[in-house]
Amino acid sequence: MTDRLIVLGIECFGHHGVLDFERRDGQRFLVDLTLGLDTRPAARSDDLRDTVDYGSLVAQVKDAVESDPVDLIETLAQRLADLCLRHSRVEWAEVTVHKPEAPIQAGFTDVTLTIRRP
Repeated sequence: MTDRLIVLGIECFGHHGVLDFERRDGQRFLVDLTLGLDTRPAARSDDLRDTVDYGSLVAQVKDAVESDPVDLIETLAQRLADLCLRHSRVEWAEVTVHKPEAPIQAGFTDVTLTIRRP
């Protein structure tokens, strides 16, 4: 059994997309993270070293979104999942990438992709 650490709505500005203007002008992306981890060691010790430092992780996620543009949000989501899974305490990661300003010729609220990786 694992506990879940959730961080919602990490706001980033990136240059991802297949269209030239997406790469040139960039747009806002939002990221939600759900991480599976055992929080009992941290609860016992009350020590940040025994859990995931979500402040540091958010900074890493933001940096990963705001650098090295890719065409697809699938590629971006995998990059972020891999980043989360590098933390030894993370057993699995669920990453949702929101692209609310996607170039769609219709009214819409959001485009999201959610992946879960062990």
